[in-house]
Order: sequence, then C-alpha cells, then structure tokens
Amino acid sequence: MTATPARVTAVDTLDVRFPTSRELDGSDAMNPDPDYSAAYVVLRTDADDGHEGHGFAFTIGRGNEVQVAAIEALRPYLLGRSADALCADPASLARDLVGDSQLRWLGPEKGVMHMAIGAVLNAVWDLAAKRRGLPLWRLLAEAEPEWLVAQVDFRYLSDALTPADALGLLTRGREGAAARAGRLRARGYPAYTTSPGWLGYDDEKLARLARRAVADGFRQIKLKVGADLADDVRRCRVARAAIGPDVRLALDANQRWDVERAVTWVRALAPYEPYWIEEPTSPDDVLGHAAIRRAVAPVRVATGEHVANRVVFKQLLQAGAVDVVQIDAARVGGVNENLAILLLAAKHGVPVCPHAGGVGLCELVQHLSMFDYVALSGTTEDRAIEYVDHLHEHFLAPVVIDRAHYRTPETPGFSAEMRPDSLATYRFPDGKYWAAEREREAAGQGG
Repeated sequence: MTATPARVTAVDTLDVRFPTSRELDGSDAMNPDPDYSAAYVVLRTDADDGHEGHGFAFTIGRGNEVQVAAIEALRPYLLGRSADALCADPASLARDLVGDSQLRWLGPEKGVMHMAIGAVLNAVWDLAAKRRGLPLWRLLAEAEPEWLVAQVDFRYLSDALTPADALGLLTRGREGAAARAGRLRARGYPAYTTSPGWLGYDDEKLARLARRAVADGFRQIKLKVGADLADDVRRCRVARAAIGPDVRLALDANQRWDVERAVTWVRALAPYEPYWIEEPTSPDDVLGHAAIRRAVAPVRVATGEHVANRVVFKQLLQAGAVDVVQIDAARVGGVNENLAILLLAAKHGVPVCPHAGGVGLCELVQHLSMFDYVALSGTTEDRAIEYVDHLHEHFLAPVVIDRAHYRTPETPGFSAEMRPDSLATYRFPDGKYWAAEREREAAGQGG
C-alpha cells in the first residue's frame, strides 16, 4: 500500500506586536516611536514528523494587520500542496506566488504583497531545514550549486548575472568550504551593534552603552542620525570619545535626507571619522546614492534594508552607488531572492553587512551571512552582521553572541520560531499584554 504524501493542512497567521516604543528602543530620525512587530505565519502539515514551518514579515506597529491580510491572501497556494515537493523546490512556490497576475498588480515584486511572499517562502525554508535536520545555513552551504542556481529567479538580472555566472561563483565557493565551516563553528561570524545608538537615548546612556559594547569586544557601533545636525555633531563627539579612535563608528540616517542635504550633513560629521553612512536618501534613488557616494568618500555608503527587490540591488551595484550591501531577511521575496542578491554582490565584489534590527531579523539573517561566508564569498573581511540586544528571548532558538561574534546556530530550521507563551502574550489585539493595556487605558479614562 502506497503511503499518502504529506500535505499542507493549515496556514495560521498572527499579528504579534511588542511595545518597544515605551523605552524608545528602535527609535530613529524617520521612525521615532516604533512598536516592533511580526506578521507571523505557521505552515502545518499532516506529516508524522510534526514539523511546522515558521516565518514572518517585520513591521513597526500600525499596519501589521494589513501585512497579515496579505499573507492570508496567499493561503490558497499552500493548502493541499505536497510538503515534499515544497521542501524539495521552494522556487516552485516562489514562481506561483510572484506570478499571480492579480496580486502582482499590487507590486510588482515590492511592498506589502512581496513581503508577504517573503514570509511564506521563509516559512517553507524553515520547514525544509527542519525536515532535513539541519540549520538553514548548513542546508544552503551543503547544497549542490546547480540546485541553488535553480532557486534563483534570473528574470530582469541576466544583463548583470546569468545562471552560468551564478554556477561559477557557487562552484568556486565549494573550494575550502569545509574548512571555513569549521572556522565558523570555532569562532562565529563578526557582529556590530546598534544597541547604543538609538536616537531617543540621552548622551549618558549613549556613552555608557558604547563603552560597554567596546568592552564586550565589538569593533563597530552604529549611531542613528538625521533629525538635527547640532545634536548629531554632539552625539558623534560623545560616541567617538566613548569608543576611542580604533573602533568603527557607522551612521544611519534612515532615508531622512535628499541628496544635497545628505552630502552637507555627512561632511559636517566627517571629523568623527564615520565608517559608513547608511540609508542617506530614498532607497529607490539609485543615482542619488551614486552621487552621495562620490561626494562623501572616503565615508562609505551602505543601503538595502528597504530596497524592494533584486532589481534595485542590481542597479545600485551596476551604478557604483554602494560600498556595502545590506540585505534584509524579511523585506524581499524570502531566501530565494536573497540568494540572488548575495550572488550579485559576490560578482561585483561588494561586501554584505545585513540589516538585523527589529524583531527576529538577527535570528534569520545570521543563516544567510554564514552561508555566504562558507559557500560563496569565502571571507568575513569588512563584513559584519548587525546585532540589536532586544526581543531574542521570544524565540525558541535565539541568537547567541560570543565575544562580539554570532555563534553558529545548530538547531534545525531558520531560527524563526517564536515561543508559544510570547505569541499568546503579545498577539494583537487580544493577547494578555494588549488586553491589560486596554484595561489600564479604560481605568485611566474612567478616573
């Protein structure tokens, strides 16, 4: 008797929000009061192994319900689908989701629908890695180059990256991969920290956290800038005095400026030797980034957390507009599209330093950087993963930082799964935390 193949039987969605605005964690010039949130999805199957696929899109509060609705719109493509086929070829689902012509009209391949696609695809990769008994970075690093190439959509990329190019990069990346994996396990992947630099922190807290970061071994910290030039000059002076001359000081404007103002502002901060300026202008302004890069050198230009898709990354690289590519695990179309972006960066020889603020982004993106080191770029020179020290306690397999390095995750999956008690507490609007908030507000109004 032939066994019935396992199928996807449920696609559960949750609106999960954390009240980070209360302490101004995550605050910057463009986003002064974020409540870090996850539009969360769980794929369940009828397989005997009991494995589930977990994924999410990251938002900062209001509108998370819109992101959840976008994920729910993809449910028909998943229910009843073969779990074996999904895990064997996530690209087959990516093609179906991106190719839905009516939903595609809402992008195409950008915005809320594309982030929903990314959340679902990341959940599939989480499921695939769990079923293989491997952390995702190992599943990717140990995969055959031909299979990885088949996971990438080369439409719109072939003028800059062909399947043959990608196969060559990945084939060369296999040389010495086992030794690099061993070094990665022994030492981990370099990290830098943004934890001291939120815009809402006063100078004392900034200096104290910056000194602690250096004591903990970090060789780069990041400061939010862009609201007020005089404040930024003072805060850069405080930060540089706290960390000394030999630690890198990165700056992040979160898209606050137009091109001319970006140039003027960065030049004013140049005496404090910033290593890079991140998101100096609109993430869609390729030529603007190129102009800023020419004008502020040797300060580097970094961007990517809000870049919508592989096509814009392609143009940024073709135009010589960036010194540092910052992939985001939950902005583009999941692992599949991030593979394309990593390949583009490798072909152009541009280092990748992922964005990993928010909730759960550190957990996800560590896998992509570790794959990149072991099986593609082969180096960690001028590369580090952002680290933000909050909300990790809500995950079953949280990141571990050891001497300013990400320790390699060994738990099977994509490290995306949140703790059930955290989901129950912070589910919006009926989780225990938010229900208690409503009761407090009602009591205050009644008084």
